[in-house]
This record gives sequence, C-alpha cells and structure tokens, in this order.
Amino acid sequence: MHIFTPKTFNIAKLKGISEQTIEDHLKLYAGYVKNTNLILQKIEELSVDSEKNAYELAEVQRRFGFEYDGMRNHEIYFEALSNGAHSPSPDEKLYQEIEKTWGSFDKWLARFKTIAMSRGIGWAILYLDKKEKFLLNAYVEDHQMGQLAGCTPILCLDMWEHAYIADYQPGGKKDYVDDFFINLNWEVAEENFKNA
Repeated sequence: MHIFTPKTFNIAKLKGISEQTIEDHLKLYAGYVKNTNLILQKIEELSVDSEKNAYELAEVQRRFGFEYDGMRNHEIYFEALSNGAHSPSPDEKLYQEIEKTWGSFDKWLARFKTIAMSRGIGWAILYLDKKEKFLLNAYVEDHQMGQLAGCTPILCLDMWEHAYIADYQPGGKKDYVDDFFINLNWEVAEENFKNA
C-alpha cells in the first residue's frame, strides 16, 4: 500500500495571513494526509471480504475522495504561497493562455475572484482541461464535489473559513482573496501549467 507523507513548504511572512493561521492550516493539511492513509488501510482490510463488508467499504470509499482531494488541494495552495511572492509576467505561457482564453489577464482575475467570493465553503480552482487544451475556472464544494474530471488543477484558492477568518473576520473575505494574489508565487502556477 502506498503511504503519503505531508509535504513541507517554505512559506515566509505573508501579507494579511498570519503565521499562526498558516501553522494551524498546515496541521489541518497533515490531518488530510493522515486520514488518506488511514482510509486506504481500511479499504485494504475491508476488501479481504468485500461482499460481507460491502456497505462499510462503500462508505469508506466515499470518504476517501474528501480526504484525498483535501490533501492535494492544500498542497497546491501551500506551494503557491511558498518561496516568496512572484508576480505574473506577460512573457509566461500560462499568462498568455489566460489572455487567449479570457481576453485579458485582468478579466480572468476578476472572474476568478468572483468565484472565490461565492457563498459557502470550498475552493476556487483554475484547471487545465488536458483533452481540449483549455483553461477553466470552477468552484469546488468541500474538496471533492465539483472537481472537473480529466482536468488538472493549476491554482487552488482555499475558501474554507479556516484559511482566513482568524485574520480577516467574516467581513474580510474579499481582503483575503486580494492578499492571496499579493502573496502568490506565480512561478508555481506556471510550473503546474507546464507539467500538466
């Protein structure tokens, strides 16, 4: 059985997002990694007699998507906040593809921020549809409900309250989204796009 280990991230002091929030958030991420491993172990155990354990196996399997996607979404999020802020450049391929898709980088950014401001918990995600070679924005509830099949996440913005409420209070969601882009290391998004 494959065992996942929590990744480490080089996150310096951020504008608006406190070190305490990042520390608490990383503990939550470690919990997703731990639970992903526990569920995979439980699936192995229950699969020994899958007919007898069919109901329990199905329920554990459903939970797997939540924990696994929580782990992966957080890795993309934290990687994008690592190694210092780096602004996007019109010379970069992802930037150019965004302009081709939405007409301008600013139009895409405005749309992405609007998605992030949706009511409720979840993620604003920029995807690459690898089959069509096309960029898409999406709002994903929880971690797994709304993930786009066949698409690779390029940029993930965590919109669960734990990501911002301690630093921004309930009315500061917009400031958190703005600060995320100030703190963003765009090179990570570019690398994700290149690797997709």
